Amino acid sequence: MADRLIELREITKSYGNVYALGGVNLSVDKGEVVGLLGDNGAGKSTLIKILAGAVRPTSGDILVRGKPVTNWNAGRSRESGIETVFQDRALAVQQSIVRNIFMGNEKGNRFGFLDLKKEVSEASRLMREIGFTSRVFTPNSIVGQLSGGERQGVAIARAIYKQADLIILDEPTTALSLTETNKVFHFVRQVRASGRSILFIGHNIHHVYDIADRFVVLDRGKVALEVSKADMKSAEDLIRFMEHVAHPELTEKPKEKNKSSRSKGAA
Repeated sequence: MADRLIELREITKSYGNVYALGGVNLSVDKGEVVGLLGDNGAGKSTLIKILAGAVRPTSGDILVRGKPVTNWNAGRSRESGIETVFQDRALAVQQSIVRNIFMGNEKGNRFGFLDLKKEVSEASRLMREIGFTSRVFTPNSIVGQLSGGERQGVAIARAIYKQADLIILDEPTTALSLTETNKVFHFVRQVRASGRSILFIGHNIHHVYDIADRFVVLDRGKVALEVSKADMKSAEDLIRFMEHVAHPELTEKPKEKNKSSRSKGAA
């Protein structure tokens, strides 16, 4: 049986009479990459904010490692081992990699002073763990000198330092070239190999298909599809399904037309 990290059961979120989520069930197991897909307005952002503890659900249950958690908030989310890397990555580009990793969580020595040597050593280890292969960059390299994919790697390294078991990546490949996207994929694979999990949110279906083990498609606040990669032969199959969910009339109209034609012939 899979080692389940987190499970959402019948999660709803309403704003007045408007439901952003209408009973979502979602789970993430240890060491897997789950791709979360859906058009704008499908409820992805609301779901991310609930997982991060920034928004409280209107109803439903949240289970962490099989145990229900009450009074869910940002603190409980972090205590549960969940870290979110939003699109802007929240990096200080004028600062070094090591400063970005430990910002707000600095390492001190027994006298209460900043232990720079320990931080550099730990940053170097984290960079190796997630697969920073270029020798050009060191923990003291300035983040502004890194490419988009490498900056994503720094944000992931920071999440790992915070003891994350589940890292939520919000549109991590947006505006990245193919080369930079492959760097992000490399970091994600390294995280999965370490036994951690990723919730990978994206608009580019091909990107999500390439990296995820399982797919969850949201449509108008509900789960329209949950399927493993083994049961979805290609990204094109996923695209066709999502097109059908968004515009079912496109597949129904031809049938109605044929029926109408047969009726006329009979007349």
